[in-house]
Amino acid sequence: MPLYSTKEILKDARKKKYGVGYFNVVNMDMTRACIKASEDMGSPIIFGTAEPLLKYSDLMWVSPMLLDAARNAKVPVAVHLDHAYQMDTIMKALRCGFSSVMFDGSLLPIEENIKISAEISKIAHLMGAEVECELGKVGGLEEGDGIIGENQLTNASDVADFIDKTDVDLLAISIGTTHGVYKESPKLDLDRLAEIRDITDIALVLHGGSGLSDQDFRDCIAGGIQKINIHTDTVSSARKTIRENASGMEYLDLLKKTEEAMYEIILEKIKLFGSNNRA
Repeated sequence: MPLYSTKEILKDARKKKYGVGYFNVVNMDMTRACIKASEDMGSPIIFGTAEPLLKYSDLMWVSPMLLDAARNAKVPVAVHLDHAYQMDTIMKALRCGFSSVMFDGSLLPIEENIKISAEISKIAHLMGAEVECELGKVGGLEEGDGIIGENQLTNASDVADFIDKTDVDLLAISIGTTHGVYKESPKLDLDRLAEIRDITDIALVLHGGSGLSDQDFRDCIAGGIQKINIHTDTVSSARKTIRENASGMEYLDLLKKTEEAMYEIILEKIKLFGSNNRA
């Protein structure tokens, strides 16, 4: 199959009221787990990497693997760059041919976020790619000073102006989720989600999905979320597998075992999000 547009995959999800998982990938094992799960479930999928993960696998190494796997998959696959902060990283992904890129300007004043997001949108659209940006801030990621960022919920009154000025294709919003492992059960602001959904038809993205309850996911999808980012759940399943088997298993067998564990998590999310049999 050809490389798919992230926007088109999510357009179908909005129309038919299901969610599509986005999964971060840094190696071949994670790539195979994503593709096998999506093919076995007949599901579209979005996968890719993120700027903070490039210390584990360089973009120029991981990009050919992602793009080749996507083009040879039996289901629709889009390749996405998540949480990018530097223009150089974004331009590399665009030149590689990624379906979409995310500029994360959530740490910036809103005026600067708008300015840079608009510039990136213009460039990406000219190169045939789409852009995701974040309004508000989903906490949990380490900021430049080493401090873990706190949540800043998306102000619904800013949404229309932000979209109009930036021309973004996907909007990541903050409604109470947090990146990483939750210390306590999250309290999602579904009324805020409904208010944002009433304002715009743009594809809405939920970051910090790992650790939410099944009902949380169902409520978010019913409320208008199309793209759901999952990372911590998949790598946690691999880490658990390593801890349980490392002393009695050869390295290559251990890699295969972790791939199987991640496959099961991705399969579970596909079923939960309702994207199975949608390819």
